[in-house]
Amino acid sequence: MAFGPLLSPAELATFTEAVCLLDARPAADYRAGHLEGALLADLESHLSAASRPGFDPAQGGRHPLPGPADWAAQLGAWGIGPETRVVAYDAASGANAACRLWWMLRAVGHAHVAVLDGGLAAARAAGMAATAAAPPPRPVLPPYPVDGWQWPLADLETVARRAQDPGWKVVDVRSRERWRGEVEPFDPAPGRIPGTVNLPYAESLRPDGRFEPPAVLRRKLEQVLGDTPADHVVVHCGSGVTACHTLFAMELAGLHGAALYVGSYSEWCRSGRSIARGPG
Repeated sequence: MAFGPLLSPAELATFTEAVCLLDARPAADYRAGHLEGALLADLESHLSAASRPGFDPAQGGRHPLPGPADWAAQLGAWGIGPETRVVAYDAASGANAACRLWWMLRAVGHAHVAVLDGGLAAARAAGMAATAAAPPPRPVLPPYPVDGWQWPLADLETVARRAQDPGWKVVDVRSRERWRGEVEPFDPAPGRIPGTVNLPYAESLRPDGRFEPPAVLRRKLEQVLGDTPADHVVVHCGSGVTACHTLFAMELAGLHGAALYVGSYSEWCRSGRSIARGPG
């Protein structure tokens, strides 16, 4: 059976080879109950450097990536090596933060990783068991062999240039209300990076929380990207988490090579640079 990048609960239930199941929900939610055998992959402590000493959202946003060496050590602590099959899930259809986990694994060269379509709700509806008990420990491995982040990243200076370059598209995947600057629940100033276009990540999903088929995803993406090739696209959100949901949708749609701006709007709005508001 093919593995990933998207796996339904039914496919996971019939998969005959061992997998490492990672729950990317908040730690408190995980402790209240998770799929049997799942390990916690917490956004704050495992999938970002937000809990590290000296953390400053003005330097890298609210959820900066951990250093590659730290990520390599964490993968080894989970028992993940280059041949391990990993399945990530959350309770937000991949947005917080299963697709971030998928991106981080793919970005260090790990091929065998899938996102569980529909997440925890779909898994429970399919009859998968949940428990609050700690999973049995997996054998700890040496740090994963990591040679830096291999997938494209963009920093603040690069985004500032590319947002004004007609040969590039900088895509903001926050809600339309946040992009227009009408509301801002997380960051100190509402608005957007000037020159960006908006495609809310949630538009990649069907009403039941599953991903749209690849052809539908591609059509929606190309309505925004036009003839801009994927390798001339930068994707961002509030803090570099839901942006990975759209990067995952692009992967499903066969549009490869877009860059992630990890700092995203949470870094930009603290940088002193101009902020746009209104319909655009």
